Amino acid sequence: MSEILSKYGMIIFLVVIFAVMYLLMIRPRQKQQKVHDEMMKELRVGERVIIAGGIYGQIESLSEDTAIVKIESGATMKVARSSILGKQEVEEGGKGVF
Repeated sequence: MSEILSKYGMIIFLVVIFAVMYLLMIRPRQKQQKVHDEMMKELRVGERVIIAGGIYGQIESLSEDTAIVKIESGATMKVARSSILGKQEVEEGGKGVF
């Protein structure tokens, strides 16, 4: 019995380590990516968003790969659509952060 355990022990150990890594790291990231992809499909003109880098703005127009975002100063920025991190939370008064 100990011969079998010694022969297959390392293989079993590696399988267990891979399973734990999958459950704790890979699977949650896949779920998070799925939620982000769904949010990207639901983006509409006029929504307030947060862009990578912490910039808040409002979507002026959308294309397949890019978005035109108007920021508080009135300037517009052309950004990669994938750089939009999420929708801006609306406060209770009905106004956004800016």
